[in-house]
Amino acid sequence: MAYLSVDGRRWASGEKPGRAAEPGEFKFSAVGLDHGHIYSMVNGLKEAGAELKYVWDPDPDKVAAFLRRNPEAKAARCEEEVLEDGETRLIAAAAVPSERCALGLRAMDCGKDYFTDKAPFTSLGQLEAARIKTAATGRKYMVYYSERLHTESSVLAERMIAAGEIGRVVSVSGFGPHRIGPPESRPAWFWDREKYGGILCDIGSHQAEQYLFFAGEEDAEVTAARVGNYGHPEYPELNDFGDCALTGKRGTAGYFRVDWFTPGGLRTWGDGRTLILGTEGYIEMRKFIDVAAERPGHDHVFLVNGAGEQYVNASGLTGCPFFGRLIRDCLERTETAMTQAHAFKAAELSLLAQKKAEEGRTVSWT
Repeated sequence: MAYLSVDGRRWASGEKPGRAAEPGEFKFSAVGLDHGHIYSMVNGLKEAGAELKYVWDPDPDKVAAFLRRNPEAKAARCEEEVLEDGETRLIAAAAVPSERCALGLRAMDCGKDYFTDKAPFTSLGQLEAARIKTAATGRKYMVYYSERLHTESSVLAERMIAAGEIGRVVSVSGFGPHRIGPPESRPAWFWDREKYGGILCDIGSHQAEQYLFFAGEEDAEVTAARVGNYGHPEYPELNDFGDCALTGKRGTAGYFRVDWFTPGGLRTWGDGRTLILGTEGYIEMRKFIDVAAERPGHDHVFLVNGAGEQYVNASGLTGCPFFGRLIRDCLERTETAMTQAHAFKAAELSLLAQKKAEEGRTVSWT
């Protein structure tokens, strides 16, 4: 039987999100350009009405490249100029992972909210320091968990679940393969365990966050975890594979697998998928590509329930409301985009998974 293809309007709640701030109402600056996610973070904020003021990174080449894509920004003379700027409300950052927490603490000490790329921490000690600082300052430490926050398939799946299409969520399984590319294209910190935090800490944080969100869990236990280096013996500190099993406080099940083995023949960097099982059906998201299929593009959503099999291309359907909500949260001191507890719990689970895996045996074929 062929899939029933529908336009998804029944799950689209009104117009796609627009500007969340009036001109001049919300200004932010970018600090730390070590990961390309900074461009998506900045674009998301700008599309939601935020205005970019400063950019700072110690590497002038990175700053020059950033300014070519964001010419309205002003290159700051130093980090302090940005952090002490009275108009900048939020610092967006994609520093080296091990340096993200310290930058966030400095930003919060200067009265700024902080929006960092994942992984937000590389140690449990950093997480605890951030928890203490957010409590003391009242500032936000938000995280760019892009595989949910910046994909329309995830927004559509959220609405399908809220509409009761699959009943109560029982299990969430996530798959986050990535392409490693030519080694020379990667910075030195990419291969350094202390700097990138390990694969479950790093790209696994996307998956831990999605599990908590779609399962409706506030807490969970890491029941099993492992990491390995199967294909890169010349880089012994790299985890090129990792997986994790979780049991939620409410009893739901979670599993995710992440790796650096996307083959060169795939048309994109990774075949990221999420499968959400409910008591009355299931949803599968093929976020970035539908392999060997006639359907082009991204954000493919499959819904199977008592009404049958349905397919929706979510691209262009819902928009990504996180960024506008974050802007309003910073202005109004609310928590509509993501609670601080949720952002930290996802990070905690990924750190605990990495720790549990490393306490076991890191597998390899060497």
